[in-house]
Amino acid sequence: MDESAALAAAEAGADAIGMIFAPSRRRVTAEMGRRITRALPPFVARVGVFVDETRERIAEIAEEAALDTIQLHGAEPPEVARSFSLPVLKTIRVRDADSLRPLDVYQVSAFLLDTYDPDLRGGTGRVFDWSLAAAVSARHHIILSGGLRPDNVTQALDQVHPYGVDVSSGVETGGTKDRGKIRAFIRRVREWEDRQRAVAGPLAGG
Repeated sequence: MDESAALAAAEAGADAIGMIFAPSRRRVTAEMGRRITRALPPFVARVGVFVDETRERIAEIAEEAALDTIQLHGAEPPEVARSFSLPVLKTIRVRDADSLRPLDVYQVSAFLLDTYDPDLRGGTGRVFDWSLAAAVSARHHIILSGGLRPDNVTQALDQVHPYGVDVSSGVETGGTKDRGKIRAFIRRVREWEDRQRAVAGPLAGG
């Protein structure tokens, strides 16, 4: 995620921008992250993604890059997740129902459910069994990830009713963020939200 792609996502209506501070073709440095956070408009969450990094280094980067949310994408234990003053998202790589057992152990703001891959930590471009996510979405704040694209995000939202959705490779073309796909993805999400509000109707007494 570079500065121009981050701004494009924010302008399209994204609630949060993720910056990867771990080995990846999308990796950014703390300095790059700071430039991105400074360029973003207010009320857009600045999320830093870390994979098995030391607690001290995470805290250092979070301060330098002015992050307001930390995403732990590796095998970080519950005590590390509890040790930060910033909100923490914990990624769970889903292979089967047993993969979801950590949801009852970690004390975090939300869980990001991604597709399990033995070789990749993320960016697989593949979906997992959404019924597994649907089974826990009423009890936990779930951010659905893994293989989401503009053409399948509505189906995912209908089935899972997650707290939020996360996308990366699904809005890329040739490994680069595609502004048209970003806008299409966010538009589908907002349209789904509008339909949900219409079905719910006005608040009682409103």
